[in-house]
This record gives sequence, C-alpha cells and structure tokens, in this order.
Amino acid sequence: MFNALVVSKNEDGKTNAAVEQIGLDDLPAGDVTVAVEYSTVNYKDGLCIGPGGGLVRNYPHVPGIDFAGTVEASDDARYKAGDKVVLTGWRVGEAHWGGHSQKARVKADWLVPLPSGLDTRQAMAVGTAGFTAMLAVMALEDHGIKDGPVLVTGAAGGVGSVATAILAQLGHEVAAVTGRPETADYLTSLGATQIVAREELNETVKRPLEGEVWGGCVDAVGGEMLARLLGQIKYGGSVAAVGLAGGAGLPATVIPFLLRGVNLLGIDSVMQPYENRLRAWERIAKDLPMDKLEAMVHSSVLSDLPGLGRDILKGQVKGRVVVDVNA
Repeated sequence: MFNALVVSKNEDGKTNAAVEQIGLDDLPAGDVTVAVEYSTVNYKDGLCIGPGGGLVRNYPHVPGIDFAGTVEASDDARYKAGDKVVLTGWRVGEAHWGGHSQKARVKADWLVPLPSGLDTRQAMAVGTAGFTAMLAVMALEDHGIKDGPVLVTGAAGGVGSVATAILAQLGHEVAAVTGRPETADYLTSLGATQIVAREELNETVKRPLEGEVWGGCVDAVGGEMLARLLGQIKYGGSVAAVGLAGGAGLPATVIPFLLRGVNLLGIDSVMQPYENRLRAWERIAKDLPMDKLEAMVHSSVLSDLPGLGRDILKGQVKGRVVVDVNA
C-alpha cells in the first residue's frame, strides 16, 4: 500500500480531496510503473483537486499532471527498472490518474528519459509550467525574436517565472508584467530589466495599432491583454500564447497580422510529439539557470495539496510548487 491524493465525489456532486492509502491493483492500466518522487501544482491541478473544471470525468480520481521518478517495472523495451523518467501532458492527472501519488502506472509513450544534468526534484521544479515556457521560447526563436524587450505576461506565475529566467539567461531584455507589485524584486532577481504594471495593458483600446515596443512576447494571460499587446509588437514579431488567466475571448482585430506581419503562436504542451519534448528538455537542462530555478521553488507534501489547489485558482501561488510525495 502507498499514499495518494484521492479526489472523490458524493451524490450531491461535491468533491473532496484527501490523502488515502491505495494499492498497485488500484492503478489504471499502463506499460510502465513508476515510483514517483516529485510532482507539482499547476492551474489544471487546482481544477482537478477541486470541482474538476470539466477535466475529470470519472471518480475517484488521482490528480497531478506531471511527475518525475524511477521506473519500478516496465513491459516496454525502452524503459527498465531503475531508469529516471519525467512525464508531462497526455491528459495524465485529468483523464488518467496522475502524479499526486507515490506510484503511477502510465503508457511508455508518455514518458521522457530524465535529461542529463537534472535530478528528479529539479525536473519538477521545471515541471509542466517550465516545459511550456521553454516551448514558448523555442517557438519565438524559430520565428525570430526582434530587437527590443521581450514581454512576459503573468510573469510571477509558474510559466512566466521560468520564461523570464530563460529569456534573461539567453541575453534578452525582459519586461515582466505583473498585477502584484510585491513581486517586483522577485522578478528582477530572475533577470527582468523592466516591471510593467498589469493595469497598463489589461484594457482594450480603439486603435488597432500602437507604437512598436516589444520584440516578442510570452503571454500567459490572453483576453483583453493579449488583444492590446498584439498592437504593440514590432514588425514581424511573435506572441507565444500559453494561457488564458485573463479570459478565453480575444477582442482584437486582424490589423496587426496584416499590416505588421505579427505572428500569434499557439503553445500546446499536452500532445507535443516525442522529439520536440526531448528537444525542449535538453534546452531546459542547458539554458535554465538552476540557481534562479531554485529561487522559484516552494516545497510541499501531499497533505498540502487541497489548500494549494484552492490557492492557485485564486492566483495566490508564486513561482513553482514542488511536491515531495514521499515526505
């Protein structure tokens, strides 16, 4: 028997999350059984730990959209007992039981070998948020980052924090957008050279184009802020869209695309092909400064997760939360 965070739903449709003991026979089908060492808390986790947000269809459920650990047993030749592995995406923690457990059973296709230079705790300090941030940076690079500051919205969050650190490490000026003035010192420590108050960008304007300010952007907010900043991107520049904390609507015009050749790049971390996953993790091991990564990390244990799930949905979690599932 081992511990897991189990979310159950009663006859009235109310959910409850608590640490329970389960066994190997309770785990879903899969090719590889992993002794989980670390997981994280992301916005999707907050939804799955709580009311579900439409992501969870069957209860009881074990959330946790990512994890890192050691292979215990494998029916797939690509992995053997003792291998260190990382998992992000593939709707694990949503449709399939996830990493908020001391053991997990998953398909071999969903795993990636732990990259050289990272241990399992560091991999989850990166986690889905950091993996997504690197995908966004790679997409901007593939389309050419223009001169001038690169804007990062929602910069104090998980994706934004890692994006800020990576872009600064690569030598870019980083303008970090935040609605929490108290995070300014934190963002500066990650390498941001400019702090932009959220109020400066979170409303639409009648002009479809404004002055060309930003050489590129990693946007975790969406909504009105994304619509506004599209009109401020330099000619031929790109915005990598990674989130919708500000809403799923986009009250924008096509003018920035037609007159300035702006690119809006959608970033999906869930169904990324294996080769691109390897590329992203190798870049993370090389280009993410580990000292800055550690400054983002808050440690937690399984019993903390119900409260953390509520906090992250309220925007009250800064940086990265690493869950030591065995503590």
